[in-house]
Amino acid sequence: MRYTWLGHAGVRLEFGDQVLLIDPWEAGNPMFPADRREAMFTGATAILITHGHNDHTSGVPELAKELSVPVYGMVELMDMWGEAYEITANGFNKGGTVQIGDLSVTMVNATHSSSITRPDGSAIPVGTEAGYIIEGDGRAVYISGDTDVMADMGIWADIHAPDVGILCAGGHYTMDMKRAAYAASKLFSFKTVIPYHYKTFPALEQSADAMKEALPGVRVLDPDPGETIDL
Repeated sequence: MRYTWLGHAGVRLEFGDQVLLIDPWEAGNPMFPADRREAMFTGATAILITHGHNDHTSGVPELAKELSVPVYGMVELMDMWGEAYEITANGFNKGGTVQIGDLSVTMVNATHSSSITRPDGSAIPVGTEAGYIIEGDGRAVYISGDTDVMADMGIWADIHAPDVGILCAGGHYTMDMKRAAYAASKLFSFKTVIPYHYKTFPALEQSADAMKEALPGVRVLDPDPGETIDL
């Protein structure tokens, strides 16, 4: 399994027979490694979207068309995109599992909000926010999407036992490093934790030090955007 941070909440995950892009926001993302764009997107087999906010979805339908890959996400958003952009948009919902190649992808709850901003600045709701648990090769990865700590997380730990947690941890709009560390230590039993959705803007946390201090004995990784690490 290989992880590459695309900056902000964007992830490239090479797992089993798939290369998944999760919330691959590019245009306007100040942390996206533009000089390595081809390497970031080459070989992608599918895109997962956690919710509608522009810092997760802007430019994604166009990218899906460019790469000729399907997109998976909340049913209302996928219905909208499938019709508007003529892409393969696969909608499902929380508790549902889809098969993507050798991988099982389960949509799980998150606590946040979800909308898309029109050009005139108005926002329209597009279903609700979510996270994902991705399973294959005897392993499971939890990708939180934008959320706060939830008791639900303990249920998913019991059912899926993910050993890797990719956790939003920037604060202000989501849980911060300390709250994400609480989730990792009290509700999950991760061997590896990777914070994301931080550093991008001044309002967000700029360091993973608080998470590292709060999780002794856990492998906490904070790679640079564009850096690929083995998990």
